[in-house]
Amino acid sequence: MPTPSDHLKTTFGFDAFRAGQLETIEILLAGHSAAAIFPTGSGKSLCYQLTALMLPGLTLVVSPLLALMKDQIDSLQAKGVNAERLDSSLTEEKYREVSNAIRGGHLKMLFVSPERLTNERFLNLIRGLQISLLAVDEAHCISAWGHNFRPDYLKLAQAVKSLNVERVLALTATATPKVSADMAEAFGIQPADVVNTGFYRPNLEFRVTACQGSERDQLLLKRLRERPAGPAIVYVSLQKDAENAAKLLVANGFNAAPYHAGLQTEQRTATQEAFMEGRIPIICATIAFGMGVDKADIRYIYHYHLAKGFESYLQETGRAGRDGAPAVCELFACTDDCTTLENFVYGDTPAAASITSLVNEILDAGDEIDVTARELATAHDIRPLVVSTLLTHLELFGIIQFDGYYYSEIRFAVHQSSAEILAPYSDKQAAFLKKLFSACKKARKWITLDIDDAIEKTGQPRDVILRALDSLQEKHCITLQMSGYRQRFKRIQPEVDRTELCAKLANLFAQHEQLEIERIDGMVAYAQETTCLTNRLLSYFGEPIEPCGHCGVCLGDAPAALPERTAPPIDPTVLETIAALATQHPAALNQPRQQARFLCGLNSPAVSAQRGLRGNRLFGSCARVPFKTLLDRLAETVN
Repeated sequence: MPTPSDHLKTTFGFDAFRAGQLETIEILLAGHSAAAIFPTGSGKSLCYQLTALMLPGLTLVVSPLLALMKDQIDSLQAKGVNAERLDSSLTEEKYREVSNAIRGGHLKMLFVSPERLTNERFLNLIRGLQISLLAVDEAHCISAWGHNFRPDYLKLAQAVKSLNVERVLALTATATPKVSADMAEAFGIQPADVVNTGFYRPNLEFRVTACQGSERDQLLLKRLRERPAGPAIVYVSLQKDAENAAKLLVANGFNAAPYHAGLQTEQRTATQEAFMEGRIPIICATIAFGMGVDKADIRYIYHYHLAKGFESYLQETGRAGRDGAPAVCELFACTDDCTTLENFVYGDTPAAASITSLVNEILDAGDEIDVTARELATAHDIRPLVVSTLLTHLELFGIIQFDGYYYSEIRFAVHQSSAEILAPYSDKQAAFLKKLFSACKKARKWITLDIDDAIEKTGQPRDVILRALDSLQEKHCITLQMSGYRQRFKRIQPEVDRTELCAKLANLFAQHEQLEIERIDGMVAYAQETTCLTNRLLSYFGEPIEPCGHCGVCLGDAPAALPERTAPPIDPTVLETIAALATQHPAALNQPRQQARFLCGLNSPAVSAQRGLRGNRLFGSCARVPFKTLLDRLAETVN
């Protein structure tokens, strides 16, 4: 039987493992779950890719990044590995092709998003299969203490049990000791099976330069001119800043391009490919760029704006110097950046009245609760991800129980007559299908299924009915379409003190808000560090070191003296005008927090629902004013 080293050479073309890889693989092959905490670019993905080849059954890879899935799958398929993905970008034909490969046992690796593991159609597809390994990328997202908490990650631990997953591999590049403990507890990983190779990268030179916002353009140009040419990423906070920085560089003779989530997919893909191939050496990007980008020779990471925390900074700077050659990571430190970063944090926190109204809707819905995050978001002016977080907390408090996602609209087009469809089936199966078809409403092309009526007429549960429809599609008897994606919950705690519950939820969001603000404050403190910058960064992750000898401070730079934060005064007429506008749009602007978001230029579901409201001159008119300052003034005005 081939050994891990054999697969490393023959399939992946490497002669030796990197630190931690073989140890992690051997833990998994021994039947244990493991955690791999490796620096960015240290080869975490090889741990599950190679292990999957040595295990029977299917390896599921959970990743929040669609682009990362595509890149890995292309690379694996080029190596002859049967790997696919299931995501919302697939056509129905491709979905059917991948589904058939899963049923036939032809796949070794399947990449999915965390949300897919609560999708009823997908669960029906893989239930009963041998899932030898579940690899969870960006596993720090499972921890509320992490910097990118995602509620659906909490449900992965439940999925592991319900699908009888044999072992789990949790992967991350940014885990504090607390986050590492949360990951291990969630997936039943023993302390001895947590492989942490450390975060220290001796080839990275960290530097900080204090500046005013107006000085950054010339500072960036100066750095690019005085240092040897090499691939570089310039990280900025906003999409417009990425565009402006790229224009600045092009106007001054540099070959640069912007990258951010607002660009068309084709343009983002073309820009990334040009950077990877060296045709565009400088990318000006928001944090949308970099995840899964496997370019070894990036020589410079410039943070044009302050990073939002140590986790983000370590991840973004970790993209430099993966080839082991020296690389420079420089932070342009300006305290004015704190306003933008803080505004994003405060903008995510729901207003107390919004929390109360959402809780009341859920608790007034009875024992069976049927909702969508998007509908709740618009009705209560809470961002969809925050709505999901709120619902997750209600689950954790034991008030409601998640009962799965489902499709409210199920329809299909037939390609054969009823007689031809029923002919291959036994009398019992054909009788079941006849009852199923009797619960349908026919139109010119599409036949719509009333799922509740079908359950009653056939006497079979929902998952059996869906499997039957999938089987008919697999046999090319029908083309199936499902839409109207909704969530179901059961009310399991009949008596609830609503006032106490809402106060508890509001306090949780306030704690999270404070944690994020402290992360920003931590970056400001780092920028003013008087001793080793590398040690300050690594100490946060529980890995203090002796002075590195190669960061800016160790090399003799004077500690950065940051200028005081500046902010324009609040125009009193703005407060009067927003009050008048609120009377016209009460759903979007009735509460002080809603008004503060609007004035700071932070969109919300209720604002989006009001046609033309974002075009109002007040939207973003106070973008440079700290959110908390503005919120306090608006609260005083209302009172």
